Amino acid sequence: MSAGFDKADTASGIDGTPAEADLQTALFDVVCDSLSAAFIIYDKNDHLIFASRQILEFFPLPAEMLKPGTRLRDFLGAVYDTGVRQQYDVRQGGSLSREDWLSQRIASHWRERFESVERHGADSWVRFVKRRLPGGYGVTIVSDISEDKKREEQWRSDLERVQLTEDILDNLPFPLFVKDRNLTYVAVNLAFCEKYQTTADEVLGRKSGDLFSPEIAKRFEESDRHVLETGEMSISRQRQISRDGIERDIVSRKHRIGKPGRYFLVSTTQDLPRDGADLEEFDRASAITTSANQSYRRAYVPLQSAVERREPAAMEAIVPENFSGRKILVVTADLAAETAALRTLSKYGFESCTVRGEDEEEQFLEIATSSGISLDLLIIDNQMGMRCLELAEQYGIPSLVMDGFQIANELTFQIARHFNRNSRNNGAGADVDWEISISDDTVGLQVLVAEDNDINQIVFSQILEGLGYRHMIAATGDEVVRLWAEHRPQVVLMDISLPGFNGFEAARLIRQMEEAGAAAARTPIIGVLTQAFERDRAECAKSGMDDVIMKPVSPDMLETIFQKYLVEEGARVRTRA
Repeated sequence: MSAGFDKADTASGIDGTPAEADLQTALFDVVCDSLSAAFIIYDKNDHLIFASRQILEFFPLPAEMLKPGTRLRDFLGAVYDTGVRQQYDVRQGGSLSREDWLSQRIASHWRERFESVERHGADSWVRFVKRRLPGGYGVTIVSDISEDKKREEQWRSDLERVQLTEDILDNLPFPLFVKDRNLTYVAVNLAFCEKYQTTADEVLGRKSGDLFSPEIAKRFEESDRHVLETGEMSISRQRQISRDGIERDIVSRKHRIGKPGRYFLVSTTQDLPRDGADLEEFDRASAITTSANQSYRRAYVPLQSAVERREPAAMEAIVPENFSGRKILVVTADLAAETAALRTLSKYGFESCTVRGEDEEEQFLEIATSSGISLDLLIIDNQMGMRCLELAEQYGIPSLVMDGFQIANELTFQIARHFNRNSRNNGAGADVDWEISISDDTVGLQVLVAEDNDINQIVFSQILEGLGYRHMIAATGDEVVRLWAEHRPQVVLMDISLPGFNGFEAARLIRQMEEAGAAAARTPIIGVLTQAFERDRAECAKSGMDDVIMKPVSPDMLETIFQKYLVEEGARVRTRA
């Protein structure tokens, strides 16, 4: 390489450029492209031997400044004159003059090794790596590290947010803990550790059975699961005897936070504010449990209506679309999630396959690209490395990051949201009907849905399949009455606006058939309303319906209804892997 430099150096003072220098320049440009960086090479007299064209992406310089033979001082002066470098070099001491700035830069070029990072805009960072070789030649590599810096700042922000959260929790005067959906402690505050004379390290990653007596652990788990499954807040009043022998009444509150598949349980404990007095939550409770020895009372408080109607992001309205032929690659090492994902994708007409690591993903994408195969989406397990996501960005393929539970249970919702958002953003219509297929296995039918709107049929079908309930959908009032008589479902979700018999008329007919002895048990009928008009609610009750819910429906909303009205909880068939 040094011989090539000698040739270029010798030719730098003449007008013509040898063919060898042209070839060398072309080769260097190719190297710069492959490394996504700009190179500047200069001799011991500080004359440019080579400056890659990528330099122009960092500085708006005249093209002639990149010609071999240009003095390094003139090149840096042109950079200074663009105003880019010194724009963000201003520090508390003020900006440097042009000569002082040039002197500093040239001095850094003569150091054996020198590296620096400079900000060139509100969200742009550039790294300079300078080396002076023993023969006197100098090399500067310029690279854009904006994405790395943004990621680093995001990580720092996340760490600060986590630290702030921990500081807030530790400064709360009452004990608090957080459990995940497996009822494992994932966070405790300082007051909790002091109350139970333990440390966070001894609690985190363990369950109640590891810390408390079997009786207390069982009671904790009972309320924990109820809150996680229904979303109802648990409010418990109980008598405790502290280690110093003092008895006092305390109140414990448990809340569910998060989204489906990512629920967490947050529990706080406080001394009862008025000795012997009940709490206001007990007046709004759906159920109250009192122990035989009056050592504790527990109430379950339903969610407020505004919270009940909160629709998870994954369950926004889905536009019917024919997904047949779309190609999806799933990246996960979780065998159960992989199996469930392939089954779901196949059901809805996707072409899909899986890989189990970043190396397999890279090989697959290389082969697919060389074969002209275009992937529509990558599903990446969040337990995989960052490299998996970087590969998706490198090949320009949209990606969704999910945990194993979401891949196994919420894949349809997430994919539909992704494609339909893109469809709306691109101004594309969705004129293709997506036919809802109903399983032939209707033995022990659990849920009968009366719904005539195609979009809402899709939403109901996806939610019920994701939750694991056997269901059928009727598009008319006549059909829902017929299917009820044939299959005797455990619960009916009744839209009130139906062709033929409307929902009120269909409900009355079902009640009349029950009274005539056509059914051994009363079937719960839940009215599904689009607006909360009191006259509609009253008409639902008058027609024999047991309850009402509001559109848009969500998994949480339906689970709460099913927990309340399904007759045979043990008959539920879960389809989760």
